[in-house]
Amino acid sequence: MHFRLKLFSLHLLSSATVLTLILGALYFGWYSWPGWYLTGVTQVILVMVCVDVVLGPTLTLIITSPKKARRELARDIGIIVAVQLCALTYGSVQLWNGRPLYYVFSENALTVVQAYDIEDKEADLSRQQNAEFSPHWYSLPRWAWAPLPQDPKERQALISAAGDAGVLSMPRYYKPWEQGLPALRDQLVKLDDSKFFVPFERKKLKERMQAAGMATDQADTLPFTGRTRPLLAVFDRSSLQITRMFKPN
Repeated sequence: MHFRLKLFSLHLLSSATVLTLILGALYFGWYSWPGWYLTGVTQVILVMVCVDVVLGPTLTLIITSPKKARRELARDIGIIVAVQLCALTYGSVQLWNGRPLYYVFSENALTVVQAYDIEDKEADLSRQQNAEFSPHWYSLPRWAWAPLPQDPKERQALISAAGDAGVLSMPRYYKPWEQGLPALRDQLVKLDDSKFFVPFERKKLKERMQAAGMATDQADTLPFTGRTRPLLAVFDRSSLQITRMFKPN
């Protein structure tokens, strides 16, 4: 029993250490708040944890026996580790491809733009036309403003081809965040006037704002959208800095 527990402990410690290093690097590099929430990566993380930290070491505990030949034991553990590595690689690739690259204000909302939202063609055009905001493999999340083109023909062509949100996946149209603050100020609304939240969410958000000592009747909020339910971003109207972000659920 001591031999079995020793192998289990070593396997568990090794698996947990590797997973922690990978998730830690991704979190502190790209997924720190609010990226982790807005990208909705919880399911991917759960699969990685279940396979790499729970299932792998547990199987080692089950199949380990001091009576088993060392070659056979090494083969069995090798198979388990191979399955773990497949799950770890799959999850890591998914997280890498979905890493947040931009937090963008456009029209009437803030939106997280992930790596796989930007096609290779658009990335190349951005490098040619707007190098300041072109994405690179090492790019960390940046804040930007993405106004629709001022030229009516170009604007209509963009909307017809990709809809109002199409500009979000086109960094060649991005401008510095500070340049968009006057437009952002005009889009701030009262929580009750936000169409991005259903009534029970607005009620919950009001409770959370009040608990934080914030007024709920000021036009100082914007929705912050992504792959899950939007966050509520609350702004200081004088500085236009985000003071708090609240989950609706």
